[in-house]
Amino acid sequence: MPYPTSRLTQILGTQYPLVQAPMSWVTNARLVAAVSNAGGLGVLGPHAGHSTAPSSTEETVERMRAEIRKTRGMTDKPFGLNVILAGSETPDAFNTAWITMALEEGVTHFISVGNATERAFHLMKQQGATLIHRPLTPTVANMRQAEALGADVLVATGHDEGGHIPASAWGTFTIVPTMVDAVRVPVMATGGINDRRGVQAAFALGAEGVYIGTRFIVTQESPAAQSVKDRIVSSGYDDMAFVSPVQRSIRTRTADQLAGLLQDRHNALDLDDEIRKLGGLKPGMLLGHMDEGIISVNTGIDIIRSVPSVQELVDSLLEVG
Repeated sequence: MPYPTSRLTQILGTQYPLVQAPMSWVTNARLVAAVSNAGGLGVLGPHAGHSTAPSSTEETVERMRAEIRKTRGMTDKPFGLNVILAGSETPDAFNTAWITMALEEGVTHFISVGNATERAFHLMKQQGATLIHRPLTPTVANMRQAEALGADVLVATGHDEGGHIPASAWGTFTIVPTMVDAVRVPVMATGGINDRRGVQAAFALGAEGVYIGTRFIVTQESPAAQSVKDRIVSSGYDDMAFVSPVQRSIRTRTADQLAGLLQDRHNALDLDDEIRKLGGLKPGMLLGHMDEGIISVNTGIDIIRSVPSVQELVDSLLEVG
């Protein structure tokens, strides 16, 4: 039976209540269009479709403009764009240019991550765009603030997630019902959701949708290196380590070095900054140079044991067909 429509699908304009998380370096037009064509909401993340760093704000913006147009050529369904909010009340020059370009290109969905601000939300919601907001560390206060500022959908992130982990240790099973009870807009669950059981659990906890990153990395359309997909499939929770206070990785040579520094009480380095200097997720996950970078995934990778197409994955997650 097809998944029934819900308040969230009506807001998103999608067939299913599923959003693909915007992962830095490991999204592109092919993956995003595939998710949208399969009935979810695909989202272009930072550096989507590229393997080199841009040299200027203008180049960054124009590269994304081209990727948006490429995505538009591959789907007539809605898709979104990531916006990272650092916390300043007034959007900086980059975010102003980024959002303005996206609106010019007809983007109708923004997925903001970080600190909600009135001016940034107002800029994104021009022309009737839909705004999904994910605080890095969700609290009742910041979820209610984002709702008051105009977020259409909120994301409750559990400590189980990949990427930038919340500073609090609330797991997905704890954070989701707490945030569902705190706000009126739809709440999506994220953190360790890799199969149908995780989706069903999220809905049982009161979430109206799921926001999934790691599982989409291990699909045929994902731009992640095949060697990385194979490593994730062959790895489990015991193969992971914290590489900073808010990041974890499957163990690689670089991950082991970072983990050692994290445990060294004499270490004075900002390990998140060190990971940025290494290129973030690009060397390990996009280029497949695993010993030179990290492989950031959620804690539930023991159940990832195949590399399906995006359509096959969406069907299996939502019991379609």
